[in-house]
Amino acid sequence: MNALSLLAAGDSTTITWIVGIVVFLGVLVFFAVFARYAGLWVQCKMTKAGISFPNLVMMSIRKVNPTIIVRSKIMAIQAGVTRHYDITTRDLEAHYLAGGNVPNVIRALIAAERANIELDWQAAQAIDLAGRDILDAVRTSVYPKVIDCPDPRKTNSTLDAVAGDGIQLNVRARVTVRTNLKQLVGGATEETVIARVGQGIVQAIGSTDSYKKVLENPDKISQIVLNEGLEKQTAYTIVSIDIADIDVGENIGARLQADHAEAEMRVAQAKAEQRRADQKAREQEMVALTQENRAKVVLAEAKVPEAIANAFRTKKMGLLDYYELKNIQADTKMRDSIATPERESTSAT
Repeated sequence: MNALSLLAAGDSTTITWIVGIVVFLGVLVFFAVFARYAGLWVQCKMTKAGISFPNLVMMSIRKVNPTIIVRSKIMAIQAGVTRHYDITTRDLEAHYLAGGNVPNVIRALIAAERANIELDWQAAQAIDLAGRDILDAVRTSVYPKVIDCPDPRKTNSTLDAVAGDGIQLNVRARVTVRTNLKQLVGGATEETVIARVGQGIVQAIGSTDSYKKVLENPDKISQIVLNEGLEKQTAYTIVSIDIADIDVGENIGARLQADHAEAEMRVAQAKAEQRRADQKAREQEMVALTQENRAKVVLAEAKVPEAIANAFRTKKMGLLDYYELKNIQADTKMRDSIATPERESTSAT
């Protein structure tokens, strides 16, 4: 009996020690967890954020940063945003898990509420998840942004446009834009606005009769471009377009005319060369024809003695007729010899 009692007493002591260690470890875990979340829980209680202590622990289990959620919720409550927008703790956690910037969205809602800009929680988180800086967009809606056209960091420093009279104008413009929150998701960026404004300015200057009209009234160009509705399908609303600087460039029209005249001159020269070649070929043809005709004359002259002999045989020609013919031939040769030096001197001069 004594052995059994001693054994039972030893087992109870072991169980007591095990229970004590488990309780001690539980107390340590509780104090560790409480120490970690106590500050956030106190903040929630003081600000009426409506986040319980177990919920804070569950956030860590769901891989959510409780500090970001608590501070964002407190920020929204203190700013009075929750009176206008139904934002729950679950919504904040869901946006955080989706990769959104929760504090930035809350700040954007606060700024929009202060500036009387229509923006709800669903639209704000959609813009944030789309990769746009929602806070910067709201600020740009309140304070319009000025962008250079063209962008000097990417292209030339001026827009080159040619007026109706052929004079080139180098233009720099400044575009004042305000963010259009309704078209921020899916809307075109600054690059599209700059490209459209640049195209509009070049087109407006090109439709002007003289560059002098542009220099006299550059606001007319700005008004024409502004009335074209260039902000369609973009994330911005164009407030104004101001021509910052206009410089007169080269005379493109005169240069084109000179190039055209030079091209026509080259064409005329080519045609003249073609005509000269044709005339040269024609000259050679005439020389060949002359030689051919001279050969025919020689052949014809070779038949003259034969004809004279035949005339003697047929008694159609007498001796006196023959001598008269010889005198005529001699007279003709004499005249040719006298006339030859004159023709040579005439050709030499």
